[in-house]
Amino acid sequence: MQSQKSEHPLYHGHRKRIRERFLKTGLASFHDYEVLELLLTFAIAQKDLKVLAKQLISRFQTFQGVLDAPLNELKTVAGIGEHCALLIKLVKECSDFYLRGKIYHKDIISSPEALLNYCKSAMAGLGDEQFRVIYLNTKNEIIADEPLQEGTVDQSAVYPRKIIEHALKHGASALIFVHNHPSGSPEPSVHDKNLTDLLKQISENIGIKVHDHLIIGKQGYFSFREEGCI
Repeated sequence: MQSQKSEHPLYHGHRKRIRERFLKTGLASFHDYEVLELLLTFAIAQKDLKVLAKQLISRFQTFQGVLDAPLNELKTVAGIGEHCALLIKLVKECSDFYLRGKIYHKDIISSPEALLNYCKSAMAGLGDEQFRVIYLNTKNEIIADEPLQEGTVDQSAVYPRKIIEHALKHGASALIFVHNHPSGSPEPSVHDKNLTDLLKQISENIGIKVHDHLIIGKQGYFSFREEGCI
């Protein structure tokens, strides 16, 4: 005869254990799917989430791929609704917001690691190419950070005009250019080198220094400054 006493499903105990493990050790010992599993407990109340977390990893290849995935693509995974997809995107945006805050009002030339961390987080996983300009003051502190173009990056005259207009608006003394390679490899093309030379010449003609051009890819980054190309 079955007991009439209600029992919690087994996943209730698992949820408690995974949260206690996080409180005790952080995420260092977690597998990628376990991090997602823990995150999903805040969006989905009544379900064993291990399978769903593994499905997300399988669909988007990596934990980073899940966070970088567009909202609509996340919702194509069975079990991921609007609320859950928003939570995943919020976590990614919070991470970028945190890293962005760490680069402002600091000498970014003397300590470039924080800038690289921010650019990698914000741009490495983008599906389309994006061209971004970082504006610096006389102390090499970041005063503004703006994406100026999305899609194919080319040598259209809109770049010099926009860059100079925005540099003057922000009162910038120096610039750093950043764009991503969705293909993965950060190696610059001939086109990238020609564009860098063009923008450097135009900027420095009005007294604005170009410190670097960073290319961000999933396989790393390329710095024109570090490689002696600028």
